[in-house]
Amino acid sequence: MKKTLLFAVMATGLVLMSGAKEKKAIYKDPSASVSERVEDLLSRMTLEEKVGQMNQFVGIEHIKANSAVLTEGDLFNNTAQAFYPGITGDTVIRWTREGLVGSFLHVLTIEEANMLQRHAMSSRLAIPILFGIDAIHGNANAPDNTVYPTNIGLASSFDPEMAYKIARQTAAEMRAMNLHWTFNPNVDVVRDPRWGRVGETFGEDPYLISVLGAESVKGYQGTLDTPNDVLACIKHFVGGGFPANGTNGSPTDVSERTLREVLLPPFEAGVEAGAGSLMTSHNEVNGIPAHSNEWLMRDVLRGEWGFKGFVVSDWMDIEHIYDLHRTAENLKEAFYQSIMAGMDMHMHGIYWNELVCELVREGRIPESRIDESVRRILDVKFRLGIFENPYADEARTMEVRLSPGHRATALEAARNSIVLLKNDGVLPLDASKYKRVMVTGINADDENILGDWSASQRPENVTTILEGLREVAPDTHFEFVDQGWNPQTMSPAQVEKAAEHARHADLNIVVAGEYMMRHRWALRTGGEDTDRSDIDLVGLQNELIEKVAASGKPTILILVNGRQLGVEWAAENLPAIVEAWEPGMYGGQAVAEILYGTVNPSAKLPVTIPRSVGQIQMYYNHKPSLYFHPYAAGKSSSPLWPFGFGLSYTTYEYSDLRLSSDEIAADGTLDVTVRVKNTGSRDGVEIIQLYIRDLYSSVTRPVKELKDFGRVALKAGETKDITFTITPDKLQFLDKDLRPVVEPGEFVVMVGPSSEDSRLLKRSFNVK
Repeated sequence: MKKTLLFAVMATGLVLMSGAKEKKAIYKDPSASVSERVEDLLSRMTLEEKVGQMNQFVGIEHIKANSAVLTEGDLFNNTAQAFYPGITGDTVIRWTREGLVGSFLHVLTIEEANMLQRHAMSSRLAIPILFGIDAIHGNANAPDNTVYPTNIGLASSFDPEMAYKIARQTAAEMRAMNLHWTFNPNVDVVRDPRWGRVGETFGEDPYLISVLGAESVKGYQGTLDTPNDVLACIKHFVGGGFPANGTNGSPTDVSERTLREVLLPPFEAGVEAGAGSLMTSHNEVNGIPAHSNEWLMRDVLRGEWGFKGFVVSDWMDIEHIYDLHRTAENLKEAFYQSIMAGMDMHMHGIYWNELVCELVREGRIPESRIDESVRRILDVKFRLGIFENPYADEARTMEVRLSPGHRATALEAARNSIVLLKNDGVLPLDASKYKRVMVTGINADDENILGDWSASQRPENVTTILEGLREVAPDTHFEFVDQGWNPQTMSPAQVEKAAEHARHADLNIVVAGEYMMRHRWALRTGGEDTDRSDIDLVGLQNELIEKVAASGKPTILILVNGRQLGVEWAAENLPAIVEAWEPGMYGGQAVAEILYGTVNPSAKLPVTIPRSVGQIQMYYNHKPSLYFHPYAAGKSSSPLWPFGFGLSYTTYEYSDLRLSSDEIAADGTLDVTVRVKNTGSRDGVEIIQLYIRDLYSSVTRPVKELKDFGRVALKAGETKDITFTITPDKLQFLDKDLRPVVEPGEFVVMVGPSSEDSRLLKRSFNVK
């Protein structure tokens, strides 16, 4: 009896203790501050649970699909498909229930996201999963979402407000699928068009990239505490668009000056905009793998810029410290180097938890260092509200995704992203003149217009270019000669068929370019890990263009692609060329509207287009000596089309460039005003560009640098005075000791419609 009473008293005491402990679970209290919740939860976690928060896995369906078709040997060079040899999806689910997984990527349905989240919420501490996805231009990598133009097209619009709007809508569609984290914006500066990821970026200019990247961060994240906010990720830190041989992940070997003046500014702008995460790059930077580069992650990112978010690796790149770069002798050493250099989360794999726990227990990594990373990750999870709202509503998900407002934005963005490169008067098309039009080319009637980082979408949610033409000009007979979707397997017979039909048409349209759809990974010619040794059109596409043009009938070339293409023959011989980039789900309608003039093109190139691979590297903001000695054969300094170039169906006249002063102090400001008149007969939007050159300086400076721009709507005949303000940061550069300075002397300000010298108005001013 006494023993029973003792057990009863002990049980009562345990209940009371349990209740007291439960009351102290501050992390479960939404009214507590985020920092209080983080510290409380961290204090309750085992080492294994902490390290698990730093690890990410691919989704279960992704594992199932790829384990059925890939071998273990296929995984080494693959940065899109994955599975874990010897590990099933059931094992990963068990680890999730045990609280040993912090994040998933490549989860492409709301059903799978909710399922995995339920397993995580049944773990001991019920820490929710952070779901990441490459939502590069809308959440296009998953089916049934709005697909906007890719970043290179968005950059062609020079429209920060559109960048913000697309990011905001993308965030809403992601949260409607229970996804919380986009691996975007890509703020790499492009210096080599052979690189397959050009289309994923905002182009070649650090200022334009900085502005659009910062607006994207703000659009994705909002206040980072509402149900429609997601975490942004600025990537790839740093130099991915500056590869030694044009291939993804190859070494970047540049001076610290080039790093600080060209490659790093867009990342700093992203940090200033509040980016909550950052992804390091595949490459090595000046001999040090980016994933173990303490100078980049600790000294610059956190020390100089004060970055508060967390750093995530790119696809298996911590492993590549060992098996590719070979600066670590084994996997465990690679994990050690990366964590101690500043890495917070591992994308992705099965050995992380075990080996990192060993490193902590051996005393090589202090547990306090693990706590630093886990704090940053938990902070985001609390701020996003997923502890209280871990699931998305499967019944209401499509009320947000593909909504009419989002579709309208996709169409507007496509219209503003398409660049008219050449027009000898054939455009806009007169439907009464061209009754019979032959359409051909690999991209004429294919969903490839969606671009890289796109899943296949339902046909009713994609308007191909052929469909767009038929919708916009219903009384015109469009004859389609199919060339297939794969430029590498084009049929000579089909090329001859197009040439024959071209002779009987009133006008011909060839839709050429590259193939980017990821579900046919090995057959693509553009996109991630699809780099080129040249920038020519692949396959029989040039032959197709030349044979169709030989018909003697007007021939229009439309390009659908994600990188600059050296179409020199077409530029010299065809009357009209349109750069559509990867225009998204309504790209076909937008292209047709521009061809037939219901939309007046306004976009400008965010990159320089070289004539051939021999002109690489070619970019507008080069140093003065770059073309001092021309090539002995060929055109050296003249690109096919310059940065900032784009035509319209109206004309604009720039005049009366004036400065508020001819002299300012180094910390002063200066207003620059230019008069722009629409001298044509159509309303239009002109993208006005302001460039600056420091004429004489202690270190060499570029011949010009973009420092401001503006989209200005002008009705036919209308004139507007446009004013820009030059602030000290627009005059600043790094001196011989890499210190930021504004030096006294003469500066030249240039304003015009592109970076081309002959089109720019110029005035000088002095800095005292």
